[in-house]
Amino acid sequence: MRLLISLWKVSRVPRPTNFGNVSYGNWRSSAAIISGRYGYGTQSEGPRPVSRYPVPYRKDLPYDIVELMEEVERKGGFLPNVFKVMSHRPNEFRAFFAYYDILMNKESGNLTKADKELIIVATSANNKCPYCVTAHSALHRIYSKKKTLADQVIVNPELADLSPRERAMLQFALAIAKPENITEEHFGKLEEHGFSREDAWDIAMVTAFFAMANRIAHLTDLRPNEEFYILGRIPRETSEESK
Repeated sequence: MRLLISLWKVSRVPRPTNFGNVSYGNWRSSAAIISGRYGYGTQSEGPRPVSRYPVPYRKDLPYDIVELMEEVERKGGFLPNVFKVMSHRPNEFRAFFAYYDILMNKESGNLTKADKELIIVATSANNKCPYCVTAHSALHRIYSKKKTLADQVIVNPELADLSPRERAMLQFALAIAKPENITEEHFGKLEEHGFSREDAWDIAMVTAFFAMANRIAHLTDLRPNEEFYILGRIPRETSEESK
């Protein structure tokens, strides 16, 4: 889970982390509040539940899952809702984030972290997934230092200010996502921009994994944390501000 932890080191959101009626970092059930007991769970307050499936309290989750969730929350300032939703199925939680880590933390090949996030944004927009579009647009802004490119891709990839390399990469990813019949011509266009057959595999695997994630989000009615909307748009808090 190295990537998941390092991610929140670079993307910590400025305080405060309270938005509207939702307080991220302190999750309580209404029953616990009414009874005066503090039940530290993973269900957020507010009119809209995190998921249409039950979200366990942390005290009821396996230790390794709690440990990861608490470290991500501590270093990032909030816990992304996907962690809460996937905790409904602990074994699937482990498998999901293990494969996420393999794909996104891969150190070989020609895909940068910003490249992978842009692939996720483009294909998730194609699949109409609000959570993945919003969350990974934020991560693209952080890694690329480009504040508007992901927004352009969401609206219309054909009109976005993409480099020829990025355009070839996204065209291949979207061909996988739609799906088109993949031919040698698809690989040839990638190769013109320096992508190997192994890079094509990486593009396709990121696309395929997040197609699954998109469907999980549809099933569970997963919505993005409000913190994602500001990540990469405003300066990080300084060490002085965080004291």
